[in-house]
Amino acid sequence: MPRLRFDYGHDGLEADLPDDTQVLSMQETPGLTQIQQRLDDALRQPIGGLPLAEIAQGKTSACVVISDITRPVPNALILPPILSTLEAAGIDREAITILIGTGLHRPNEGDELIQLVGETIASGYHVVNHFARDRDTLLHLGETSCGAPIWIDKIYVEADLKIATSLIEPHLMAGFSGGRKAICPGIMGVDTMRVLHGPELLSHPLASEGHIEGNPFHQQALEVARMAGVDFTLSVAMNDRREVTGIFAGDLEDAHAAGCQFVGEHAGAWLEEPAPIVVTSSAGFPLDLTFYQAVKGLTAVLPIVAEGGTILLVAQCSEGLGGPEFTDLLDQTAGIEDFEARLADPDFFVIDQWQLQELCKVLRKARVCLVSGDVSADDTRATKYVDVTDSLADGLAAARERHGLDAQVVAVPRGPYVLTRCRD
Repeated sequence: MPRLRFDYGHDGLEADLPDDTQVLSMQETPGLTQIQQRLDDALRQPIGGLPLAEIAQGKTSACVVISDITRPVPNALILPPILSTLEAAGIDREAITILIGTGLHRPNEGDELIQLVGETIASGYHVVNHFARDRDTLLHLGETSCGAPIWIDKIYVEADLKIATSLIEPHLMAGFSGGRKAICPGIMGVDTMRVLHGPELLSHPLASEGHIEGNPFHQQALEVARMAGVDFTLSVAMNDRREVTGIFAGDLEDAHAAGCQFVGEHAGAWLEEPAPIVVTSSAGFPLDLTFYQAVKGLTAVLPIVAEGGTILLVAQCSEGLGGPEFTDLLDQTAGIEDFEARLADPDFFVIDQWQLQELCKVLRKARVCLVSGDVSADDTRATKYVDVTDSLADGLAAARERHGLDAQVVAVPRGPYVLTRCRD
């Protein structure tokens, strides 16, 4: 049996799989060399728009949006050249705010903040968290074409210069992350989220990995970002060793489009026909901190699992199932039928319902087994939706008993970083 390593927490998980297991991986892309020089070049020679130094001239304040701890963005690498450019252009350090785009996630503080941006930036700059539920910290900018009220963090709106940074990777709703997502949902209010993460929009077939054209989530998020204003963006792509493979700086739309094209070309992996058994991960830390986040590993392989098949998801979930809204929703619903009945009620809305909706998309096609050392098989909040085991060998044995010992097994060790597709 071949021994494969799946991304799992910080350390990974190795397992023996059947000899004929087919492995799907993103293309081997080497990390860039001379990163600092390349970052400087990207700021001076942007994709669309003017160099950052020119844009910053005459500005009195700046806000730089970064991703939170749930995204492996190398902030300590990409922030220094941005910050030094702003200061060289005459913006006082005290007038620069680094805003953590938490969306509806918890704030990143203490040691976690240092882990996010590095000791030098954490102690030397004004770094604050976004709070989507605190109306006093938000400003209303209007509505999107679908009627979503646009509430954006006041610090960002009132800044003289607005910069967004991000990581571009396949995304279960937006097609690809990064760009406009730094703003929406990164620093938008909960009332905006109610519409953009609502059941009607997320049920659209193009609101899925790898799709930008015709994706309503992408279109609405872009409307919000345009309304909020983005003067300059810097996004990176990364390989499976968390090395930077591409830098895309400049105009909000042009730079993001270039990054999406690059990631789409390097992350794609094809299967001839759907497989009855798929073993995948949620790419380890930080994406498998909770089951809520780990759902992304399931949606990533939905195109390649056969109807009625089984997906085994290797995810540590060291912080459990998720935040209180998500766990309460699991606790209060009896299973997929009950949840979807509630979702059909136009008056029903609960924070984090969108991730359970994404899970139900998967469950309508396949059975799911969560392989986790930190979620108990006795936790009925989870088991009313998915099987739970702490042993991949046991989970795989059960799947092979169900589908037959000759059933094709496909492994996707890096989960959501791989853009899976089926030729059939």
